[in-house]
Amino acid sequence: MIPASENQPTRRIVVLTGGFTQPNVAKTAISVIRYRGVDVVAVLDAPHAGRTAGEVLGVGGDIPVVASLAEAPTATELLVGIAPPGGALPGEWRAIIAEAIARGLDVVSGLHTFLADDPELAAAAAARGVRLFDVRRNLEREVAHRRGIRAECLRLHTVGTDCAVGKMVASIEIVRSLVRRGVDAKFVATGQTGIMIEGDGCPIDCVVSDFVNGAAERLVLANQQHDVIAIEGQGSIFHPRYSAVTYGLLHGSMPDCLVLCHEVGRNEVWGMEGIRLPSLPRAVEAFEAAANLMHPCRVVGVALNGRTASDAELEAARRRVRDELGLPACDVFRHGADELAEAVLAHGRTIGKEPRPA
Repeated sequence: MIPASENQPTRRIVVLTGGFTQPNVAKTAISVIRYRGVDVVAVLDAPHAGRTAGEVLGVGGDIPVVASLAEAPTATELLVGIAPPGGALPGEWRAIIAEAIARGLDVVSGLHTFLADDPELAAAAAARGVRLFDVRRNLEREVAHRRGIRAECLRLHTVGTDCAVGKMVASIEIVRSLVRRGVDAKFVATGQTGIMIEGDGCPIDCVVSDFVNGAAERLVLANQQHDVIAIEGQGSIFHPRYSAVTYGLLHGSMPDCLVLCHEVGRNEVWGMEGIRLPSLPRAVEAFEAAANLMHPCRVVGVALNGRTASDAELEAARRRVRDELGLPACDVFRHGADELAEAVLAHGRTIGKEPRPA
């Protein structure tokens, strides 16, 4: 997440969801609580006040849900916990952010609406001595150069049939599995939520288009001292709105292998009714063709998101993947990520990139 200052080493976070608790919108809140829950003291969500984060969001156990900042335990920051289409700040939240500033809280936001560009909020923060962190703000202004890539670093990239299918969590869970095996592996964040969790990375979807490939390349250069890096995917080449960022990230990072992410039961593009998603064989074919334009690459496994699927439906989906693609498939939460981690390592061995024990 955003590093704490020397004067404030302990972070106590209130996560703001404000009624937006659907998984596709509240994915920032859910993921921050899942992976950094030790730092979270409350969820600010008036419609669900009096309940727990576990009841409302499915993660966080007994973390309380409160109706106002006044009701929250002592905190050091307010974190905006939603990622809505377009990334705009809900108008009614401006008053909540102003109150957080007045209470002396830093504010962390991954929205496309930059808080520090609001003159009143910026002036209030400066006067109160608190910080506004706009996670998507960046100064990337360099093209790709295709130089200095360490050949021994095994580069994994997660891609998806659609947006919001679990590319970030698949990347994190595969890295965790690799680390448990003694592999020197690193999660490379490319989105606001991943950056909040990992503490570093680049908000690729907010980089000027000419510099996306270069930004992705610099993420590789900055992390290639590790034996394996798992580069978080963004968007999908099949999404009419967000395919550009997907291609830039894919070509700039030049992965050796891909893990394809797909939500079981989702047949249409998220947010665009009537636009069908491709079959998994077609998705594998398209991603491999796109990746191989820049660097030899293949899909080595499928991360299935079984959020809405029964156990029987999920198992049927796993069988279909194995039958149609001959690839390992699993839900990283319900089955663990070991099967995918082993597929990554096996591919590394075939191309002469066998990681050393950490």
